[in-house]
Order: sequence, then C-alpha cells, then structure tokens
Amino acid sequence: MNRRAFLTGLGAVIAAARGAGAQQAGKVYRVGFLSNGWSIASQQVVAAFRQGLRELAWVEGQNIVIQYRWAEGRSDRLPDLAAELVRLRVDVLVASGAAATRAAKEATTTIPIVSVAVQDPVALGSVRSLARPGGNITGPTLTGGLAIAGKQLELLKETVTGVSRVAVLWNPANPMLLQQLRDTEIAARSLNVQLQPVVEARSPDEFDRAFSRIIRGRAEALLVSTDPVFAGQATQLANLAARNRLPAMYGLRRHVEAGGLIAYGANELDVWRRAATYVDKILKGAKPAELPVEQPTKFELIINIKTAKSLGLTIPPSLLLRADQVLE
Repeated sequence: MNRRAFLTGLGAVIAAARGAGAQQAGKVYRVGFLSNGWSIASQQVVAAFRQGLRELAWVEGQNIVIQYRWAEGRSDRLPDLAAELVRLRVDVLVASGAAATRAAKEATTTIPIVSVAVQDPVALGSVRSLARPGGNITGPTLTGGLAIAGKQLELLKETVTGVSRVAVLWNPANPMLLQQLRDTEIAARSLNVQLQPVVEARSPDEFDRAFSRIIRGRAEALLVSTDPVFAGQATQLANLAARNRLPAMYGLRRHVEAGGLIAYGANELDVWRRAATYVDKILKGAKPAELPVEQPTKFELIINIKTAKSLGLTIPPSLLLRADQVLE
C-alpha cells in the first residue's frame, strides 16, 4: 500500500470513528428498573444506584432515562410490570431481588438484565455460574450463605444474654429465602439455639398475625429474613418488634435506621453502586454472559442503642467496639 492510499484509509477510519462517537454521545439510553418493593421505602437504594451512574458519567435526563416500576409488595404484579418495560424497549433492565429477576427473565431473553441483591442466582436459575453467567443476566448479589446466618445468630446471642428460642420471619413467596432458612437452621444447631417454627408473611397485611404467632410461641428474639417486602416496611416491622418487646436481628442497615435493634449483612448501598457499573459496561457494549456475578465484599454491623435501652438490654462493650455504626 502506498503512502497516499494509507493516509486516505486512515482518514476514513478517523472520520468514521468521530461519526460513531458523535452518534453515541447524542443517544439517550433507556434503563428499566423493576422492584417488588416500594418507591418511598427504597429512596436510599435508588440514590446509591443513581450516584453510581453519575460517577460513570450517566446523568438522568441527559444521556440516560430510568423507567421505574414498583410492585409494592405484590409479586403477582411483577410479570405485567416486566412485560411493560420490555414493550418500552429499554436498553437494559435492572431487577431488584429474586422475584423481580424471575419476572424479568420470563419477560425477555434478549434485553440485558442486571439482577441485584439476589441471594443465590445460580440456585434461582438466572445464571449458569458466578464466573460465567451465560444468557442475558448478571449482576451483584447479596450472597452471604451459612457464614452470614451463623454470624447473625451469634451476634443475637451476644446481644440478648441467655437467649435460646429464636423465631424466624420469612416470606414464602421469595424463592431465595428457602436456602437462607436452611442456612439458619444449620447455624442454630451449631450454636445450640432452638428455632421456633418459622412464621410466614407474604405482605404487610400479614405482619400483625405473624407477630401474634411469634409471641404465642414464646420466642425470646426474632431473626427477620432479608426480603424486599420486609425491607420496604422496615418501620412497621421495627414498631411491631418494639410493641411486643422483641429483640430483632435484621440483614440490612435500613431496619436499624427505622428503629430495629441490630443488623448484620452486606452493605446494601455498596451493592447498588456496584450495580451501576454493570449498567455502564453493558451500555458500552459488554455482554451479560461474559460479566462475572460479583459477591459482596463489605459487611457491616449496625446497632441501635436507643432501641436496646427501650428493651432493657445492655449491649456488651466488646460488641459496640466491633460495630461499624452505633445509632443513638
């Protein structure tokens, strides 16, 4: 190839690249956001997700538009909401939790899905493996497994001296909570803790009846499973625990901020900031099948001293020193 031909070809490549860049810069991408929770209760989560996007130069109203859909605790609404987002032809669909991920998976096999805060995406069937998801789904998890279940019970025993009977509140509509429940049962046996028969609640309407069962079972403490329905009604659950003078352990910070006693688990807001990186990579051309599923690296212990005092509990100094945050 002579010099003139080379320069002509190079100029054509540069011009094409500039044209593609200009077209990319002018495009406004659509992101679908699907959750089984409540918009008001999820403000911190949304703020963390949007912050993560802004840090990557994605600004709502400029180069990205987010279409939010909230099921408000009614998982039966999720398939219709997922289908609605698919009809809007979103460029990527963000699904919060197992129920939303399952609905999104059933709604599309072509639109990339960022699944966030699922306990075990392999068990759910949304990915083939953490390292190689395959298909159109990937994203950061809240997986803690047996180690987290054991730590939660261990911390609860340390907080409530002499506790031996612990109730577990779970949502049978969440397919991922069954494994969480099994992990808790294994941990309870190793810690010599008797688990009261598991109490079910699918929606806030069932909370009062669930707590009545817990009290009738003479539980000395409560472990609340990590679930979008429970997270969306953190204040109601904290108030019920306080009214029944029941020390409770949770998996998310937001429960303690709402008045719950203690929480230990993954840093939820960090997980959502990481979710933004998946959206960024996908919008820039990466394929979900080739993006490994990330497990959380930040776990936190949060304690509410005011709640402890109202329950007549004295938190051991050693536990306070280990806490990432103590709310007063």
